[in-house]
Amino acid sequence: MGTSLTPEFWERFAVLLVLAAGLTCVLAAVFDDLAVRVLRRRAHRTPPQAPYRPERNDHRTSVHS
Repeated sequence: MGTSLTPEFWERFAVLLVLAAGLTCVLAAVFDDLAVRVLRRRAHRTPPQAPYRPERNDHRTSVHS
């Protein structure tokens, strides 16, 4: 019980294939643009400053008075 693929099937197949390929390209471009924008935004931020640490002395101060 075999079925033959009609010309109408191949026409719809071709249309859907072209639409899927086009949609894939468009979505890839949109997501690439979004990723580049996020990376540029992170690069333009000022880096967080390190917390202040006093200079280290070679001796320890006594805790006993």
